[in-house]
Amino acid sequence: MKMKILKLTTLIICISFISSMSWALIATDSLTETRVTNPTITTTTITLSPSVNGTTPIDTPAPLRPPFLASPNEHRYKVKVGENLSSIFSKLNYSSKDLHHIIHANKTGRQFAAISPGNTLTFKTTSEGSLSELHYQKSPTQAIIAQRINDTFQVKTVNEEITREINYIHTSIQTSLFIDAKKSGLSDKLIMELANIFAWDIDFALNLRKGDQFSLLFEKLHVKGKAIGSGNILTAEFINRGKSYQAVRYEESNGSASYYQPNGKSLKKAFLRTPIDFARVSSHFNLKRKHPVLNRIRAHKGVDYAANTGTRIKSTGRGKIIYRGRKGGYGRTVIVQHGQKYTTLYAHLSKYHRNQNVGSRVKQGDIIGYVGKSGLATGPHLHYEFRINGVHRNPLTVKLPSSKPIDKSKMADFKGQTSPLLAQLMHAKNSSFAENSF
Repeated sequence: MKMKILKLTTLIICISFISSMSWALIATDSLTETRVTNPTITTTTITLSPSVNGTTPIDTPAPLRPPFLASPNEHRYKVKVGENLSSIFSKLNYSSKDLHHIIHANKTGRQFAAISPGNTLTFKTTSEGSLSELHYQKSPTQAIIAQRINDTFQVKTVNEEITREINYIHTSIQTSLFIDAKKSGLSDKLIMELANIFAWDIDFALNLRKGDQFSLLFEKLHVKGKAIGSGNILTAEFINRGKSYQAVRYEESNGSASYYQPNGKSLKKAFLRTPIDFARVSSHFNLKRKHPVLNRIRAHKGVDYAANTGTRIKSTGRGKIIYRGRKGGYGRTVIVQHGQKYTTLYAHLSKYHRNQNVGSRVKQGDIIGYVGKSGLATGPHLHYEFRINGVHRNPLTVKLPSSKPIDKSKMADFKGQTSPLLAQLMHAKNSSFAENSF
């Protein structure tokens, strides 16, 4: 029995020593790697070093400022539900005259009248106990500061410095884009951004398959060393049914940004492939379909998307509303005209989007109504039609016209911005595959 205990103890010590040595070796590597160890998903997350393959990432993290430390003459107060600055001043025995000067100092000062529960106020006082400064952390990136100048106060807004950390992630789809992306650590915001980037080429409700993969470089944002959320997707690759789709983010001199293929062609099409996010196709385009209500052969000249009542419906392209009302078996219907050639139809709505009428202009992605079951419908769904010169086409397979590519005069700048990012993505992807092959 003693020998068994001795052997077990020796085994534990050996395992501990090997684990310590493994962590030491990992810490010295130029890439810090964390894997989500879920048996149903393959995920690799890497925080990139400042230089990969001789390229320097854009917006690499700047040195972080030291954290704000309270002095003996500082008092921090967390705003509670139902409190305002007046009640807090009274509670903490600060001067109502000072409160008046702060609120009425300027337009910025009036923002102290709209403090929110959960945010923090910092009071700084002189050695005599009078208020010298008041800080209000309005958001992770913005603070309002009131500073005493003689008998009054000067109030200003201070924007905190945001540092950006470029991260890499690779995931294989096992269940759905949303579920698997969440497991890999992506925020809801980034998941929707990823879906929107490839929305013109991939129908995530219909065409996604188990084993599809995506890889991306994205920004993590920090203020004073504290993570505050995610920034933009810088470059991404989505492999759907064995076909690779790549996207790079290009920001123009005026600050506007969009996503393109690496060759400069726009990822955007004149139309979105689907008018509802992540909805299930319940009935396909079929000119010989038996109608579920009329119980006879009747051409189904569109696609039905099953969704809950009230689900938002987007206009798939830019255009003008030419019909908005009830239309026989279609029930509540919206028809949008896109130039001279194209029209789209959205039927069985529960209600229309407010502030829109016949003649209203809509942009691609604008909400035009909500899923329902008005007209001849057995349950809540959207019936969507796509017409070219009045002829019905299958919305799932019709070739969509593309938007304009990068102008030739901007191609050099485009390549200068995007080529290093794409090189980093490919390097990180190849590195993670090499690691996982051992």
